[in-house]
Amino acid sequence: MKIFRLIIFILHLGILFLLTGVLLNAYIPPKIFPWFNLLSLGFPILVIGYILLTFFWIFSWKKRAFVFMFLGLFFLNPVKRWINYSSENKEAANLKIVSFNIKSGKAGIDKIKNYLDQQNADILFIQEENGQLKINNLEGEYSLPVIRLYSKYKVVSRKNLFENLSDGDITAQCEQIDLEIKGKIYRVFNVHLESFGVVKSMVKLNGSSEEDEQKVKNVVKKLIPTFKSHQEQVQILRKNIDASPYPVIVAGDFNAVPNSYEYYKTSEGLKDAFYEAGRGSGTSFHDYKYPLRIDYIFTSESIKPVSYKVDHDVKLSDHFPVIATFKIN
Repeated sequence: MKIFRLIIFILHLGILFLLTGVLLNAYIPPKIFPWFNLLSLGFPILVIGYILLTFFWIFSWKKRAFVFMFLGLFFLNPVKRWINYSSENKEAANLKIVSFNIKSGKAGIDKIKNYLDQQNADILFIQEENGQLKINNLEGEYSLPVIRLYSKYKVVSRKNLFENLSDGDITAQCEQIDLEIKGKIYRVFNVHLESFGVVKSMVKLNGSSEEDEQKVKNVVKKLIPTFKSHQEQVQILRKNIDASPYPVIVAGDFNAVPNSYEYYKTSEGLKDAFYEAGRGSGTSFHDYKYPLRIDYIFTSESIKPVSYKVDHDVKLSDHFPVIATFKIN
């Protein structure tokens, strides 16, 4: 029994070490060490393993259980970026935003249009759009491939932030748009970070050790370079957020999970609407049957999140729509 407990103890310490590595994404960019970013993909599994092993020590009546419980508190906020249970906010919202990657309308453009019309949103952030959507009561100029913004409000100016990317990947798009909302200018960013190019057949293991090992290697070969490309894209986005003289709203498909470098860098000084007002699971990508939250809405401190919902009942794309309301002065 002592040997078994020693093995469990070493395993527990190993998971703690890996979880700590995930937190280092806030400080170490992928071009220096991309493996921490890779760890962020496994964060849910690592946390579940850590919790189960902590319960093992509790039921074994071992004092080390209290140590692991205390250390586990450091991961409370990172967990809340995946699963959150905010109390209901009774304030009256006056701005509704929807962000949705529609996968080029493959589920049927009419169905998607009808769903979005029913939302009666003030601003729509749409990704993987090819110009065929027409939304009632909203204006939307199709000026860039992949992304499009629809709004009830007057567009003051717009700018393509990723037009001079070094790799020039067309799936990486970001548009900066100044909107006049209730007599005040707000700067919004519609974001689609570079796609990984990973499809289900690439991650589906078939039980053959050699083939499965090669599949894992092939996926990692796609992930690591894309992490590094994301670093350049996020740095451009961050520079423009910092330079904004107006309150900002940043939304879209980041192709990055919570606690990744992309998340930490983008969210600096901003509110994550899900963290502030979300309830339940933040999972927004469902194609791999694995909890992946990759769609976000971030705002300046002056824009208060009132509610946040990932509409898990709607399967019009491989992404779920993200719906949030805010209070602005």
